[in-house]
Amino acid sequence: MQTVLPKIPLAHWVNAFVTWLSSFLEPVTGFIAHVLRVAMNGMVAGLEWVPWWLLIVIVCALAYYAGKWKMAIWTAIGLLLIYDLQLWNHMIITIVLVIMSALISVIIGLPLGIWSARSDKVYAVLAPILDLMQTMPSFVYLVPVLIFFNIGKVPAIFATVIFAMPPAIRLTRLGILQVPADLVEAARAFGTADNQLLWKVQVPLALPSIKAGINQTVMLSLSMVVIAAMIGAGGLGADVLNALETINVGQGFEAGLSIVIIAIILDRISQNFGNARRKRA
Repeated sequence: MQTVLPKIPLAHWVNAFVTWLSSFLEPVTGFIAHVLRVAMNGMVAGLEWVPWWLLIVIVCALAYYAGKWKMAIWTAIGLLLIYDLQLWNHMIITIVLVIMSALISVIIGLPLGIWSARSDKVYAVLAPILDLMQTMPSFVYLVPVLIFFNIGKVPAIFATVIFAMPPAIRLTRLGILQVPADLVEAARAFGTADNQLLWKVQVPLALPSIKAGINQTVMLSLSMVVIAAMIGAGGLGADVLNALETINVGQGFEAGLSIVIIAIILDRISQNFGNARRKRA
């Protein structure tokens, strides 16, 4: 389509900038990629070394601690079904990808959420970035991470982190801001320092919101497994992608059902773990 105005070479400028930035950051990105690759391969090897039945027992024990016998029984049934479908090793790869992505998101997101709650200027900078991260189609994240990290599990982790981190930041900030002002004033009246106010008053009272942010981060990390498989993440997402390419409905149903089972187990455990601890206390 021809226009009256000359076309701004925006794509050329962006490509030139990204090419320069990837070359400039290559030593850093190479080191980060190596560390994450070693960590992920180590976690996968460790979980594969554990007998499948023992891993099921451990997860069922966590499910029982977080909930009740009913939850542990359904967890055992779900994991036994995944093992019977011969998707156990792919499930381990998917779980490691989710755990590492969620862990990085939480490690970065919680401090940023606390910082943005204590500083309006910080949130003014973070807000448009978070809006962009949450509204941009998830496929778009694949382009920059491929440039910086090539194809494999490492770029899949970074794409997932970008997609899953905003809830951890927003809900941490929201939880701290929703702490009743009278409690904050009472703590200040007793001479509480800022750090003591944060860690002994605001963060404990904001834990339900922080826990919800962590839960959403885990769920969003799991929702990226199929898209991450497009750049070499492997796991159950690769099975779904392969079924889509070969129009194999049965294979796609098995892999999709396995992802749903993992999602339910992770959601129930992460959602109920804190509540179970409070009830036992």
